[in-house]
Amino acid sequence: MNKVYQIIAINPGSTSTKVAVFDNDVKRFSVNVPHPTEELRRFPEIVDQLDYRKETILRSLSEQEIDLTKTDAFSGRCTGLLPMPGGVYEVNDLMYQHGSIGPGSKHPGNLGPMIARDFARQFGGRSFVVNPSSVDEFRIEARLTGLHDILRTSRGHPLNQKEVSIRYARQLGKRYEDINVVVVHMGGGISVTAHQHGRMVDTADSTRGEGRMAPTRTGALPAAELVELCFSGKYTKKELLDKIMKTGGWTDLLGTADALEVERRIQAGDTFAKLVYDTTAYQISKDIGAYAAVLSGKVDGILLTGGLAYSKYLVGLITEMTSFIAPVCVFPGEFEMEGLAAGALRVLRGEEAPQYYTGEPVFRGFAAAGYTSPEREARS
Repeated sequence: MNKVYQIIAINPGSTSTKVAVFDNDVKRFSVNVPHPTEELRRFPEIVDQLDYRKETILRSLSEQEIDLTKTDAFSGRCTGLLPMPGGVYEVNDLMYQHGSIGPGSKHPGNLGPMIARDFARQFGGRSFVVNPSSVDEFRIEARLTGLHDILRTSRGHPLNQKEVSIRYARQLGKRYEDINVVVVHMGGGISVTAHQHGRMVDTADSTRGEGRMAPTRTGALPAAELVELCFSGKYTKKELLDKIMKTGGWTDLLGTADALEVERRIQAGDTFAKLVYDTTAYQISKDIGAYAAVLSGKVDGILLTGGLAYSKYLVGLITEMTSFIAPVCVFPGEFEMEGLAAGALRVLRGEEAPQYYTGEPVFRGFAAAGYTSPEREARS
């Protein structure tokens, strides 16, 4: 336990890559390596950016005289893979291959496991990803909807959510696997998740139109009215999908996704801006209540995290509505880099065994789970 491990966390984003160097869980250095749009235009596909991103990362680390040969682990953010349980994964051949093609989605985070493994091979050490975006630990009841053609899927912010849950459990003198919490990640998108004994058993994520509105997303909409709007001729399919996932919520209602700007307007007497802000808190609180029910009311804490958790006004509204359920604890900001380092450190110390990506389905259908119906099977 006295050994100090050097861990480098790598988080590729749309126009930059965050890099941080940790001594165990203490951040020694961090930088946001920029990737200008005009540079990225040279690459037809995201995977084509791999060598370019590695070169810019190495240049930034070299400027800080970081000795990469002393690195015990490279830990990359991971998106776009097939569903998998949560945990720390050692990058294997299949994960590397799937990172190059993005079978789940195309995102710069696909490059995380690839960069980590390439650096580990070049400089020594091990390569990991921690709680990838495709974590799927849903209970069976969370998957079914009232339409045969639509199933609910797990989408949210597992890296940040699980890290703050681990930290909260530590504050209680317990393990993450021993507690139940409702975690709210509040950023441009908002996810509300029930964590039951170390598993994210149900999530309302606004990415594709669930739960509450968010700064850039509509959240849930009345289905019949949405169908009518789809066929009204007012919007194309792309325009409506963009509204739901990119330009809805505050952006559609107020023309901004900036919480500081919304609060400035409220202070200047903009009552509609206040209504939008208050409604967001109201809807988040309703989701918290719903996910407390998923946990049968046995909730050890309500955790608020993400950039919007810095807003005392928003946090105050949510706390007022939900503190009767459980204590509300605030972890403002994001802990993705810390989560990447902490996961790698647990494996290096032997506190957690690494997992290995198989690409095999987490959910194989209701029949495989023991729920059969001749009528449903006839329609499938």
